[in-house]
Amino acid sequence: MKLTFLDRIAGLAGAYVLQRYSSLWDSRYCFRDSTTDPKGENVGGPFMYAFWHEYILLPVSFFGHCNVATITSQHRDAEIITNLSRHMGFRIFRGSTTRGGAEALRQLLAVGQAGMHLTMMPDGPKGPRREMSLGTVYAASKLGFPIVPTGMGMSPCWRANSWDRFAIPKPFSRIRLIFDDPIIVPPRLKRDALEEYRLLAEERLRTVTLEAEEWAQNGGTRPGDRVLDHRPALLAKYRQPRR
Repeated sequence: MKLTFLDRIAGLAGAYVLQRYSSLWDSRYCFRDSTTDPKGENVGGPFMYAFWHEYILLPVSFFGHCNVATITSQHRDAEIITNLSRHMGFRIFRGSTTRGGAEALRQLLAVGQAGMHLTMMPDGPKGPRREMSLGTVYAASKLGFPIVPTGMGMSPCWRANSWDRFAIPKPFSRIRLIFDDPIIVPPRLKRDALEEYRLLAEERLRTVTLEAEEWAQNGGTRPGDRVLDHRPALLAKYRQPRR
């Protein structure tokens, strides 16, 4: 899809505003396995980070320039968030289950095989809300990437009247992220086995999301948690090569 001048300006302006706005939040994160921390010096992987569609503003705000690629819808209403994500330091491919999905997935698999982390919103682009599609588990099996269920919460926040109840943090909101233990999906699984892993990953993601939401609601810290800096990672190994 060809970008208009207004699309480009909106994406650039949105990235600037989001970076400034995110500095107002009280943001912390923790992980079960320190090698899954995409901003950590001992990050392993590559991993496939899975989170619900409604919380997309949080990874966009905090994990730019961390060697991450993702896939977004070709729908017109995804233009601003797509361009914003590019300006924030993500490698973006466009596609959905109905428009360009096969080509976008092919490209996503290619960059995954090149060693980039991947992100998936397994209930996007149109839901149902907090129900994981089979595509995420299929891609994990195909690539051999462990799925890292990533729970996110914010309090207080505004909620859009949309299928995913899209969340926008209010000024000075508490932001909390929890990276769960990786789920390893074996290769060459039949559909029935893929469905078993889909159910497992869906349940884990729902559980860790509720945990993060409760943490955001109640506040405080946890053993081993860290301040989540809104600034990009500065380590040279996270920088993407120019294309």
